[in-house]
Amino acid sequence: MTPDLLPALIGFAFVSSITPGPNNLMLMASGANFGVRRSLPHMLGVGIGFTAMIVAVGLGLNGIFEALPWTHTALEIFAVLYLLWLAWKIGTARPAAPEAPEASRPITFLQAAAFQWVNPKAWMMVVTALTFYAADESLAAVLLVAAVFGAINLPCISLWTMLGQEMRRVLTSPARLRAFNFTMALLLVATLWPILKAF
Repeated sequence: MTPDLLPALIGFAFVSSITPGPNNLMLMASGANFGVRRSLPHMLGVGIGFTAMIVAVGLGLNGIFEALPWTHTALEIFAVLYLLWLAWKIGTARPAAPEAPEASRPITFLQAAAFQWVNPKAWMMVVTALTFYAADESLAAVLLVAAVFGAINLPCISLWTMLGQEMRRVLTSPARLRAFNFTMALLLVATLWPILKAF
């Protein structure tokens, strides 16, 4: 990658990381329902999982989809079903009762990391970043793209979690929290549009 492309990569990483998408909507809902501290594994799973995805795809994993097109279709179907399940989980989420804080749990690190592979926005970000900023497919270029996203993505998604936590001051009644969770679930379903449009 030429030095003049680095500012463009940083800008792309920031804009694509800070704008709404499945990860950010889910983290805002998690912040509202569980707070930042309990959502930390979710945040780390997104940040580390997405960075690892960039490396894996950049080093040739995407070739599987080119060699076996049916695997791409299978991934899209799984993504739709999984996002619908997550939307249902968010839409029906309830805050943990003080006497039973573990009754309701946020998404785990591994779940969040695995989710990146069925996240439509994550795929768009990875393919675009590698196409424009690691076109030579060299290890150095792929690792640089991953490092830039690793440094920028986590702070950006953390802001969404903190925003959700701040919203807890407003979501003081069960009715408001239900309405918030239902809205987040609908927005998450709306992120499926790029996949459904392709079918």
